[in-house]
Amino acid sequence: MFQFKWLWENMKGSRRGYIIALCLSILCNALYITSPYFQSELIDTFIANDNARENLKNERTLFYWLIAGMIGLTFVRTLFQYACNMYYEKASQGMIYNIRTKLFRRIEGQDIAFYDRFRTGDLMTRLTGDLDMVRHMVSWVIKGAVESIALFTASMVYFFTIDYATALCILAMTPLILIIRRKLSKFAGPAYREVREKSAALNTAAQENISGNRVVKAFAREEFEKEKFKKRDEEYRKSNIKAAYVWLRYQPFIDVLAGSLSVVLLLAGGYFMIQRHLTMGQYVAISGLLWAVSNPLRNLGAYINDFHRFVASAGKIIEIYYFAPMIVDREDADTPAERLKGDIEFKNVGFSIDGKEILKDLSFKINAGETVAVMGPTGCGKTSMINLIPRFYDADSGEVLVDGRGVKLHRLHALRKNISIATQDVLLYSDTIDSNIAFGDSSLDEEYVRKCAELSSANEFIEKLPESYDTIVGERGVGLSGGQKQRISLARALAVRPAVLILDDTTSAVDMETEAAIQNALNNELDFECTKIIIAQRISSARNADKIIILDNGRIADIGTHDELIRREGYYKQIYQLQCGEEEGAVV
Repeated sequence: MFQFKWLWENMKGSRRGYIIALCLSILCNALYITSPYFQSELIDTFIANDNARENLKNERTLFYWLIAGMIGLTFVRTLFQYACNMYYEKASQGMIYNIRTKLFRRIEGQDIAFYDRFRTGDLMTRLTGDLDMVRHMVSWVIKGAVESIALFTASMVYFFTIDYATALCILAMTPLILIIRRKLSKFAGPAYREVREKSAALNTAAQENISGNRVVKAFAREEFEKEKFKKRDEEYRKSNIKAAYVWLRYQPFIDVLAGSLSVVLLLAGGYFMIQRHLTMGQYVAISGLLWAVSNPLRNLGAYINDFHRFVASAGKIIEIYYFAPMIVDREDADTPAERLKGDIEFKNVGFSIDGKEILKDLSFKINAGETVAVMGPTGCGKTSMINLIPRFYDADSGEVLVDGRGVKLHRLHALRKNISIATQDVLLYSDTIDSNIAFGDSSLDEEYVRKCAELSSANEFIEKLPESYDTIVGERGVGLSGGQKQRISLARALAVRPAVLILDDTTSAVDMETEAAIQNALNNELDFECTKIIIAQRISSARNADKIIILDNGRIADIGTHDELIRREGYYKQIYQLQCGEEEGAVV
């Protein structure tokens, strides 16, 4: 199966240890037949034999050797079993480390469309529970299956060497168990795939609820969310019960057939002993080793159960493991020798998402160092437009150029290192404020971090925090206001000295005075040249721009300076009149 080939590929560095573990498993379980053999010899020679007393007197050395052999080989088997378990654990942990590392790197290397498709809770399930199931398969299920096969095979070979008729009677039960196993396998697979889907849905519900706890509390929807989670939990519970029922439905038959081996031995073995076809020692040896035949058959259902759980989990992991991003470096792409200048041009750009047209025939040019504002009604395509510049998405038609070269001809890493984006919805990590600002370049010194904070008007409130820049902010910046988080986000964007700075409604949560201070700093106090693209809703954010682009329904409705646009009828003039109160009867 492909899943096992995939496991073997990821066991690189641990393959030798795993093969040793498998060999030790076979050897350890083969050694189980030694004790019954020694017991058989002891009984037939020194207990059930007509000359037992004379044998004990004349062959005492043989007696001691048989006892020593039982104890010695049991000790050796225990040592081998310990080494075997260590090799299994080391190999399985090494394999899971490789898979987890590669899987996370694969997720990190995906484009934005990947995250639109896969839910966070589902991805977390694949990185945790599904990987645990894979490790369980390698370190326990395969181990148990190999041990069971080795134990069953060694025992049956030993039985045939003792008495083929008794061995055939015991072996006759095996086909019935295999038929039941086939039935179990048919229904177990779909059942465990359903369990896997319900588990992912449950994790997604929990993750979304915890991440959105402020919204839940703001709308007093705790009870609603509890009921929604309860519904997902109930679905997960029912799917587990359904899967368990599949196993429980067939396992009793396997247990009964495995247990019936004792009855078979009692009847067949007793008859053959009466017929003097089987000695007492041989009967005791077979009886003492009967568990080595019944247990593997009894455990077969559990291994099938776990195997189908593994197949369901491995399938989900492999889907991500081999998921290829659509946005990648072209073979002819290169890395510029110098920092980009910041010239940006859109040529007849069209863009759509899931068949819905977002941008249509978009053409404009922004010269290096210019400040350009983009305005328009909600849903007109402003954010989609700026997402094409760092290649978060690729245009369906037309071309986006940076410094005169299509963005596809730039190496992704180099392109994005020259572009900084500060968004309205800010994500801050559970770390110090200093580390959050220096996220793009962890080698920045404290003095420059402070300077960036001053440029974004964040330094004043940061200094008032308990530990200043060493203050740990909560997950997603819990403990800070919306405006404070936006200013830290802006400082983070400035810290990498970008050639292109994109501000996606970054100052929407700050007051007018602070916004004016930030604009003044961006226009007059930066120590590096950069092109600034500002998505704005406020006239105050756009009025000083070198040009203002008005988008409407994915097209450029107008373009010009503040003075030019307020003299023309259109969206900008309407917004200006509403916000600045220059329309007769407008509410200020």
